[in-house]
Amino acid sequence: MRMIDVIIKKRSGKVLTQDEFDFVSQGAAKGTIPDYQLSAFLMACFLNPLNDKETAMLTKAMAHSGARLDFSATKLPKVDKHSTGGVGDGISMALAPLVACAGVAVPMMSGRGLGHTGGTLDKLESMKNFEVRVPVNLIYRQIKKLNVCMFGQTKDLAPADKKLYSLRDATGTVESRPLIVASILSKKYAEGVDSLLMDVKYGSGAFMQKLEDSRKLAHSLVSTAKLLGLKCRALITYMDQPLGRAIGNGNEMMQTVLILKGDKQLAPDFYELLLEEAVNMLLLSGKYKDAKKARALLEEKIENGEAAAKLREMIKWQGASPEAIDNPTKYFKPAKLKYELKADKNGYVEHIDAKTAGMAGVLLGAGRNTMEDKIDYGAGIWLHKKSGDAVKKGDVIAALYASDKKRLETGVELFKKAVKLSAKKPAPYKIVKEVIK
Repeated sequence: MRMIDVIIKKRSGKVLTQDEFDFVSQGAAKGTIPDYQLSAFLMACFLNPLNDKETAMLTKAMAHSGARLDFSATKLPKVDKHSTGGVGDGISMALAPLVACAGVAVPMMSGRGLGHTGGTLDKLESMKNFEVRVPVNLIYRQIKKLNVCMFGQTKDLAPADKKLYSLRDATGTVESRPLIVASILSKKYAEGVDSLLMDVKYGSGAFMQKLEDSRKLAHSLVSTAKLLGLKCRALITYMDQPLGRAIGNGNEMMQTVLILKGDKQLAPDFYELLLEEAVNMLLLSGKYKDAKKARALLEEKIENGEAAAKLREMIKWQGASPEAIDNPTKYFKPAKLKYELKADKNGYVEHIDAKTAGMAGVLLGAGRNTMEDKIDYGAGIWLHKKSGDAVKKGDVIAALYASDKKRLETGVELFKKAVKLSAKKPAPYKIVKEVIK
């Protein structure tokens, strides 16, 4: 088989075979196909989009381009979740241990943040010595003992995706929906789970800002996953404003701990999405059939302390200190410099723009613009007021933290543009817009 023939076939709008996708993926993973031909292939796929069957074949080929995890020795249902990313979206850190408490296995593979969207691995690493590079044999062992492990992608897992992903960024083919779907699902398919929940966000802080684009992506993800034999559903969720009260790595971990320890009122939007995602994961797993019973069980796991205890076990297994759970306000110390943004008039918080707030967090030091940038785990924003909250002149709307004076000044200047006050209370918004099955 010759790569030039595969490129010409796809350039002509013809449907590729599994063997051809396997050939491309193996060549990308092993370096036997040069970048210029892989780039030409990606552009051909961009101009002549893959159909659902082709998307599933490419996903499968990329998943099989390296090692795959095998949890067949674990008799429990195995379920994972993937979010398309947003601002303040630290749901995963609370979700994985909570769902594991309900008797299903949650091997959760996560990534790092880039730009205004945070990454789960960075948030976990705000806990000193927390190890995300977990060897495969230890992942198996931890799942067997705890039902949960949160880890980063190994170099042997879907290596073709890593190569093609970097080329998509350099060739203007990032927006191709089939290529997005194949990239997301190849890693999850290689992970060896039975079912998968997708959180597809829309709004200013989301990858897909328009609702209709998010809806199309959600349908493509669900249909492709099903063609691969995975049970899958997608929640389309709101990301026009930050989720929860915390933006920044240590901030978001502290919020996670406080909520799992039973503080339901700390961030009602975060708590509601946490339970909605956890319920859907349990239903997908087949372990539970009734949503109301599943929700009641999950709330009980939070109230009786099991969820926090599971998180405590997980972080101890992965090298961090239990003090993160026992004394979170002391353990997760914010950066030394602080600015309080106060209301300049009476009224209501009408809107806090997610993307602007997220970019302000990056300027403060909580995120990165390139993968080489270092993160300040104590930098970030704590939202004392959210959309719909009444404010009086002088009330603190948000506290911003940084370790560098210049970073604090630039972050504050941008964040001010994210906040809009009004005399009239805004209408409430729904976090979960739709469920795609």
